[in-house]
Amino acid sequence: MPIRIVQSKQNARLKQLRGALAQPGREAGAPAGIEGPTLLAEALRAGLRIPAVFVAQGAEKLLEEFKLKAEVEVLVTPKALLDAALTTETPQPVAALVEPPDWTWAHVLGGAKSVPPLLLVLCGLQDPGNLGTILRSAEAFGATGVVSLPGTVGAWNPKAVRASAGSVFRVPLLAVSKDECLTELREAGVRVVTTTAATTAKFAEAEDLSHAVALLIGNEGSGVPADLAAKAEGAITIPCPGPVESLNAAVAASVLLYEASRQRSVLAAGSRERLKGAHR
Repeated sequence: MPIRIVQSKQNARLKQLRGALAQPGREAGAPAGIEGPTLLAEALRAGLRIPAVFVAQGAEKLLEEFKLKAEVEVLVTPKALLDAALTTETPQPVAALVEPPDWTWAHVLGGAKSVPPLLLVLCGLQDPGNLGTILRSAEAFGATGVVSLPGTVGAWNPKAVRASAGSVFRVPLLAVSKDECLTELREAGVRVVTTTAATTAKFAEAEDLSHAVALLIGNEGSGVPADLAAKAEGAITIPCPGPVESLNAAVAASVLLYEASRQRSVLAAGSRERLKGAHR
C-alpha cells in the first residue's frame, strides 16, 4: 500500500478528487469522489475498486480500521489542502476515489434473483437528496434496480451519495434515454405504472405490485412528463387524508416501495403455506 505525502494542490490525484466531487460523471468511466470514513467503509463492503484514499495529516490512525488492498494509493495531505478539495461544510479527514459499478440491464432487472423485477424510473428528479434517499429505500425494500432518465441529477453527486448512505454502491442503476428504457422494459415483460397526485387514479394498495413492475417517479415540481405518463400501462396515487396536495418525491417512492414489498411478502407467505399444505 504506497503512501505519499502531498503538499501541493496541483497534485494530479488531488485535482482528480476535486474534479470528481465538483463535476461527478463529467467523464464516462472516471472515478467518483466520496467523503468520510463511513462511505469509505461502505465502498469497501460493496467491493468497489478504490484507486486512492486521502487522509489529513494527524488523522492517519483512522485508516487502521480499514483493510485496504496493497494497490490502493494513500495520500497524506495537510488538513487545509484536503478541506479545500471537499464539498461538505464541515469536511471530514478522509476521502477517496472509487470506481462506480458497471451495471447492465440484466442487473437492473434482477439478474439471478428469483423475484419479479421491481424498478423505479426517475423522470427528471432534480434534488440530489431525494435521489440518494430513493436509492436507500430501493435497497431497503428489495427493488431490483433504478433507471435514471435524462434531466435527473447524477447519482454520484456528493449530496446524493451521502443521502444514499452507501446504497449507491450496491443498487443497480442505469442512466439511459426514455426510448431505451421503454423498449427494454417492454421486452422484459415489465409493466410500467406512472405515479400521479390525481385522486381519480387507482390507490397504490389496489394495484398489483407483486409482479414485474416499473414505477415512474416524476420531477419534484411537475411530476411525470405527460408524454411518458401516456405510455404507461396504469396509474396509481397515494391517498393522503391530510390537507396536502402531494408527497415529496422521495417519500412517495419510499411509500410505494414499501407497498410493493408488503404485497410480495404476502404473496410469498401464501405460497409457502400452500406448499406446506401440499406436503401434509
